[in-house]
Amino acid sequence: MIHGLVPSSITMIICWAFLLIEALLLVEVNVALRKKKRKNEEEDELEVISIRTMAQETLGEWGGTLATVTYVFLGYTSMIAYSSKSGDILFHLINLPASISGIFFTSLFTMLISIGGTRATDQVNQWLTTSMIGLLLAIEVLAVVSEGWAGLGGSGNWGKVPATIPVIIFSLVYHDLAPVLCAYLGGDLTRIRTSVLLGSLVPLLALLVWDAVALGLSAQSDQVVDPVELLMRVKWSGVSIMVEAFSLLAVGTSLIGTLLSFFEFFKEQLNNFTWQFPSTQLPQGNKLFGLRKWWGRNKTLTAMTMAVTPALFVSSTVPDAFSAATDIAGGYCMTILYGVLPPAMSWAMLNREAEDPEQKAFSKARPLLLGVGLFACCIVIEQILQDILLFGSS
Repeated sequence: MIHGLVPSSITMIICWAFLLIEALLLVEVNVALRKKKRKNEEEDELEVISIRTMAQETLGEWGGTLATVTYVFLGYTSMIAYSSKSGDILFHLINLPASISGIFFTSLFTMLISIGGTRATDQVNQWLTTSMIGLLLAIEVLAVVSEGWAGLGGSGNWGKVPATIPVIIFSLVYHDLAPVLCAYLGGDLTRIRTSVLLGSLVPLLALLVWDAVALGLSAQSDQVVDPVELLMRVKWSGVSIMVEAFSLLAVGTSLIGTLLSFFEFFKEQLNNFTWQFPSTQLPQGNKLFGLRKWWGRNKTLTAMTMAVTPALFVSSTVPDAFSAATDIAGGYCMTILYGVLPPAMSWAMLNREAEDPEQKAFSKARPLLLGVGLFACCIVIEQILQDILLFGSS
């Protein structure tokens, strides 16, 4: 029953419902813009409409700028988190210093994307995802056999819930795939909505099961101990390797998606920047002309360097970079980009095209738009207050 759920499980379900609504709003806006573009340009096939374009079309230049800046911060903080975490995991597995391990792990996927391309990257990602799911099932079964199951009952400390929200959002966000999904399914709203709903249930169920397992493991200890550490104390030594391997696979699959999209983003932006200066208007001796020629020969290298280098520097030099980056990404970047902007874009589209029959789905949802928008703003404000208190106490 609902009243028996532990605070963390209730928080996960609330965050999942919030993110599901936000994803559906993104889908509605994206499909509406696709139909408008098709009507204006009379094209059968359309390229992916990014969230930056969505924000710029609905909210104007300031919306596009906010989406761009937030996305860049999100990309860097996510990369920092993944690089830092992979370094810690590899340090436990092969005893290689965390800073070197993180650089090695991130560089491996950087070369995969740069040399192998999207097709090879997709094949590797599918294999990693399958292996990760298999390990997760094995670990959870082992935990249940070891009496590490508490179900969804019990009580907990509600005061600690706000601090977990950024991490939960960081774990459940999938909204960067929404524009690609809309293009892939041809703007078919029924199929897109079904895909979003079913796809979002997979990480939710995995987190709920792991939450119940962690609660059961923690209940077996009189001290406050990380449930993962308790699981790794099981007599069979292979458990620790399974847990570390699963964590590494989870980081790897997340890193692939972030790095690939971030790389393409920089490549597109740099292309747009250089195209503003036609080579015919530049003298041969001009430094900008030389820069343009160099960029034409090194597009992939330049874009990938911009995406990876700052993140590797921060993750290898800042202690506990994973926690800080996760809080920033989940508490600020993801919440603004995929929490505040979608209802704002929907509201703006309502005001601009109130007479359009295709926008009736939005017109009946103004209270919902206001509610999820305020909820997202509250998450951001709560994170700001936590950071201020933490800074004041340090």
